[in-house]
Amino acid sequence: MHSQPTTPRRQFLADVGMGFTGVALSAMFHRDGVVRASEHGTWSPPTGVPHFAPKAKSVIWLFMIGGTSHMESFDPKPELTKYAGKEIGDTPHKEVLEAKFLEDNLRIVVPDDANGHIRHKLYPLQVGFKKRGEAGIEVSDWWPHLGDCVDDMAIVRSMWTTDNNHGAQYQFHTGRHSLEGEFPTIGSWAHYGLGSLNDNLPQFVVMGQPIADCCGGVRGHGASYLGPAHNGVKLNVDPKNPLPFAAPGKDVYHEEQRGQFELLNQLNRTAAVEYPEDQAAAARIKSYELAYRMQSAVPDIVRFSEETEETQQLYGLDEKETKDFGEQCLAATRMVERGVRFVQIFHGSNGGAGAWDAHSNLKAGHSKLCKQTDKPIAGLIKDLKRRGLLDETLIVWATEFGRTPGTQNSDGRDHHPFGFSVWMAGGGIKGGITHGATDALGFHAIEDRHYVTDVHATVLHQLGLDPRRLVVPGRQRLDIDFGHPIEGIIA
Repeated sequence: MHSQPTTPRRQFLADVGMGFTGVALSAMFHRDGVVRASEHGTWSPPTGVPHFAPKAKSVIWLFMIGGTSHMESFDPKPELTKYAGKEIGDTPHKEVLEAKFLEDNLRIVVPDDANGHIRHKLYPLQVGFKKRGEAGIEVSDWWPHLGDCVDDMAIVRSMWTTDNNHGAQYQFHTGRHSLEGEFPTIGSWAHYGLGSLNDNLPQFVVMGQPIADCCGGVRGHGASYLGPAHNGVKLNVDPKNPLPFAAPGKDVYHEEQRGQFELLNQLNRTAAVEYPEDQAAAARIKSYELAYRMQSAVPDIVRFSEETEETQQLYGLDEKETKDFGEQCLAATRMVERGVRFVQIFHGSNGGAGAWDAHSNLKAGHSKLCKQTDKPIAGLIKDLKRRGLLDETLIVWATEFGRTPGTQNSDGRDHHPFGFSVWMAGGGIKGGITHGATDALGFHAIEDRHYVTDVHATVLHQLGLDPRRLVVPGRQRLDIDFGHPIEGIIA
């Protein structure tokens, strides 16, 4: 009678590499140097070692859902006020109506009103602006606290995308149109390439209410073909109930639960040896192990009482308008301090296209939303800087597209994919600069134009990753998917 073959530890760990969060064991594989040949031959997944020296360890990704107006934020256009009420064709800037740009064999042509998203009658700026910081960068008055941080920021004023509806939210996170299928998001690529820095916490965390199903839904923080091990893990920032989906019942003692986990893990590991291809067993092991460790680690993250009153005020935790988003930003700081790799924070979800979608009542809506986010984000930059973490933490502020220079519904602006703004700070990014430009009306990106995957390429570059070396065999990627690092903002 033959004895049951034993399973080497490394092989077993590699076999249970997929699961519901996919952070704990996959990180162990990376650090143990586990390399497995695939069915395609000699290909092996990333080892967790950067391709070249990184300038950042972690990323905090701030996404404003709905489409923030670039003109009323980080790319003011006084010509809009000067020619307010006039048709674009009746101004010295009528050439924008005939503008055509060719990039990567993709021609962007200004559509007519029948296709939406152009509005010919110019709408004036709804807020003042002034030069901020030593760099003297013009920022709108709705961002006074961020204006104080402009010397740490690189504002990219020349973004463009192709989806003129809110599928652009999914496109911004994956680089591909939602109608083309399902693709990994930028957070998933970072996790896939580098793995974990802390086995007790998810390495790709999602906070705030993610984008709605109509705009990508959970795919906006999903890993697609990279596997569920690299999906973002949704966490609620609630100090009173930080881990509702994994916390034990009130009548369950810690020792009792630990015994339950040990027994379940023992049974599942036995099943995994007997049935090494059973991914369900692998998922159970990972979910139990991570969930158990998170019960201690996550409550520690949101224990804001450990922070000084001054720090809490810095994020706006003492003000009703800023408390919720401020707590998420402070939690993000405490996460990267403990080794979380990628923190994705959504703002403005309303069950639909997003609160920043200012088709009407732009002034009231944007002023309210800026109030909610301005102080917390500024607090994030300032606090990371004084903790010595800004140099190794890359902050990205983004939105799916901008708003039209023309008016809609008399007091709003429509979707505008032809030119808009994002900014980055920390993580080896230059501070106090603007990069790229739109025309005088904010219509087209005309200088140093960047498709959304250039943001992805910049993030991965700062993390020490070459996206072309992360390609999965059998998964064809378009050249534009890889993007190009925005060299002009890299220190």
